[in-house]
Amino acid sequence: MALTKVLAGAQVVMPTGIVPDGRLIVAGTRIAERAPENPENTEVIDVSGHWLVPGFVDLHNHGGGGASFSGSAEDALTAVHAHRLHGTTTLVASTVTDDMDVLGKQAGLLSELAEQGDLAGVHFEGPFISPCRKGAHSEELLRDPDPAEVRKLVDAARGRAVMMTLATELPGGIDSVRLLVEHGVIAAVGHTDATYEQTVEAIDAGATVATHLFNAMPTLGHRAPGPVAALLEDERVTVELINDGTHLHPASLQLAFHHAGAGRVAFITDAMDAAGIGDGHYKLGPLEVEVSEGVARLVEGGTIAGSTLTQDRAFRRAVTVDGISVEDTVTALSVNPARLLGRYDRIGSLEPGKDADLVLLDADFELRGVMRQGSWVVDPQLG
Repeated sequence: MALTKVLAGAQVVMPTGIVPDGRLIVAGTRIAERAPENPENTEVIDVSGHWLVPGFVDLHNHGGGGASFSGSAEDALTAVHAHRLHGTTTLVASTVTDDMDVLGKQAGLLSELAEQGDLAGVHFEGPFISPCRKGAHSEELLRDPDPAEVRKLVDAARGRAVMMTLATELPGGIDSVRLLVEHGVIAAVGHTDATYEQTVEAIDAGATVATHLFNAMPTLGHRAPGPVAALLEDERVTVELINDGTHLHPASLQLAFHHAGAGRVAFITDAMDAAGIGDGHYKLGPLEVEVSEGVARLVEGGTIAGSTLTQDRAFRRAVTVDGISVEDTVTALSVNPARLLGRYDRIGSLEPGKDADLVLLDADFELRGVMRQGSWVVDPQLG
């Protein structure tokens, strides 16, 4: 019989609040209600002075550890493991704009990893985005969101497509939103040049996520409020935020939290290959990227090209720099994305019966341990 682990003495962040000097019981792959009566089958781990929070859930991630989700299955698993080392126990693989046939093949490969439980699904970012707001996407490969082509990519993912980012103002955009909703895929507004009114129309058609709010969309204006105002004000929309200190000014992050509330914010990494590795020369899809001082930019043009962020850094920055409460940070990193994926019954909180996915942080919110489904990915070795 496998040992039951009892993590004792930490501040445990539960849906009902913070439990000081708490105990979390892990039996097999799940969180348990109580420890077995036989102490010989119980391992007590003293985690006093630490925080226990749910494993992080990343909805938008292109790679890490020197590998991307645009490569082989081995590359994808390398990226997954790199982010698990930083507390992301559930990860959605994001593609980047490419030829339709290439994207279809990649979706098939990633769907196999999702079927194995290594990924939570596939997010298509491009090619159905605006050339005016393309960011780090190849303009010559962009296209209008023809519902028939949207359907091809969804089908290629064999039921594992969880989200697609669209510039919904383009021809076919609204019909594509409706098609995605019909097939159980999240329609996300992003890389868009839409007006306020066009964004409202997309939300009314079923779009429920803002892809990295503020980035790759018109700025908030006093006469032309654009997509930012529409996405922030609607209770049906969850807004993604990249909290790396580069993509967003702290005041913009605070604006989103204040207006949308913690219940509608999802922290994402939008990470590329360099996450967890460091500066150097990389590729994002077909594009060349140079990473310097942790900031990824296209070699040609200098546009920001994803991030090198990991979710443990996003957590620490939210609490120590942005002044967001630990509970609200957990909501943005774990609860909300788990709910969006329809998996809150299994992940996203430290409740009995759920998967034993958790992150151990020290008093300074530095990562000390990561557990996924009851097994240590990063062993705290606290003695």
